[in-house]
Amino acid sequence: MKKRWIILFGIVIMIIFGLGIKFYMDEEKLNKEMINVVYSNEAKSVFENGLKSLDAKALTGKGVINTYEIDKKSIKQNPMGGINVTLHVNGDSELYVFFTLNKADDKKLIDGGGGNSAKLEKLLDN
Repeated sequence: MKKRWIILFGIVIMIIFGLGIKFYMDEEKLNKEMINVVYSNEAKSVFENGLKSLDAKALTGKGVINTYEIDKKSIKQNPMGGINVTLHVNGDSELYVFFTLNKADDKKLIDGGGGNSAKLEKLLDN
């Protein structure tokens, strides 16, 4: 009788361990897919259009926003759908813009909203 319980307990532990590995692998796959989307040319276009809507001279060397880089640690799945990502502006972590990338009905990436830091807002207002 005791041997059966040990065998049953061992089987339950193996099932739990197997499910844990499956969930971990699914999460890793999702993270890689989100990173691929965020670093795609389509996302780059969305980011640059969004930055130009904040600063008409963005990325020309004549505006407030001259460069941007993606904060890889900020890439997260949005609970409402889409991907949240933060861009650091001009190499300054206090100057940032955050985006929510979504898919439109035609499967193209769109800017689903976001915002920017108070410090960047102040620079843009001047």
